Amino acid sequence: MLSVFAIVIVIFYLGLLGSFIIGFNKTPIFFYKDISAKNTFSVIIPFRNEDKDLPFLLESIKALKYSRLHFEILFVDDASEDNSVKLIQEHLKNTTINFTILNNKRTSNSPKKDAITTAIAVAKYSWIITTDADCVLPNSWLNCFNSFIAEKAPKVIVAPVTLHNTTTFFNYFQLLDVLSLQGATMGGFGIKQPFMANGANLAYQKTVFFKVNGFSSNNNIASGDDIFLLENALKQFPNGVFYLKSTKAIVSTKTESSFIAYFQQRLRWASKSTHYSNNFAKSTGIIVLLTNGILVGFSVMGLAGHFNFKLLLCFFLIKGLIDYLLIAKTARFFNQSFSFTTYIISVFLYPFTSVFVAISATLSSYKWKGRTFKK
Repeated sequence: MLSVFAIVIVIFYLGLLGSFIIGFNKTPIFFYKDISAKNTFSVIIPFRNEDKDLPFLLESIKALKYSRLHFEILFVDDASEDNSVKLIQEHLKNTTINFTILNNKRTSNSPKKDAITTAIAVAKYSWIITTDADCVLPNSWLNCFNSFIAEKAPKVIVAPVTLHNTTTFFNYFQLLDVLSLQGATMGGFGIKQPFMANGANLAYQKTVFFKVNGFSSNNNIASGDDIFLLENALKQFPNGVFYLKSTKAIVSTKTESSFIAYFQQRLRWASKSTHYSNNFAKSTGIIVLLTNGILVGFSVMGLAGHFNFKLLLCFFLIKGLIDYLLIAKTARFFNQSFSFTTYIISVFLYPFTSVFVAISATLSSYKWKGRTFKK
């Protein structure tokens, strides 16, 4: 009976990943035209103790090619205890960048949502774009958004995010994880079931934020400024949410430096999943968790001599193959590479880390930027 159950779940998983692969292909690549600046952007960047990463972001901001009269940068200081504020001021004081440093006004259990809300309250422009302090922006970033808006007239734009400086196995392990998430994100849009977004590269009209009442329905949850806004926007504007599949819009961020940091990040991501209102997102999460859970459970049973290792290996290989098809497509879009050996090791390692994170997320709190948050 267990084998039959496992086969059924694996079939569901194959169907799910197959639909993402089809959806990935159906999501068209956008080739932006460098038209004149028509749209105005308020770029919101919350930060807390980011003086090690901010220089890279600030240099990329200075390199932006978009008209300086058509965007502003709103930095929101979330009680930093380092030199982040001074660093921002020193890097941008002699430039033509229009920037403001705000102090976060805490009103909820989510510092980041509070920071975005604080910035939107004073934002001058019609489009809001959020990114993170440890990101690097492409110089045509805003130009690409401007061209996309002119052509598609969207309400919300989800855009691509990847990892940079991948040199070690641990870096590549994280990259494979992010590529799979990005591939599923694009695939979801392609099959008209958008269910994921990343706040490191997310844009929406300011009126949309007020129309969905900001984060009022989920500000008790520390994370999820991206997913929950996407879900609420889809309810109000089902035909107004688009994916910007363009290499000119790719924002990159760093990998986590240690397993503990990686584990805490994944705990934070997993903690919001039980609050999803999107049924497709819930179903996807259940299928993925059950598939990984089966591989872990049967591995333990196999070591105890209670499960056929050949069948177990077959399950791993089937999952690894369908995952590879999606990840390879996504990697080509991002122009990133990884060794096949790294991938094979990750195929066997990932289910264990995934299940460990899922179980831990239901039992423990997590740490984020020096603070502890409950699930």
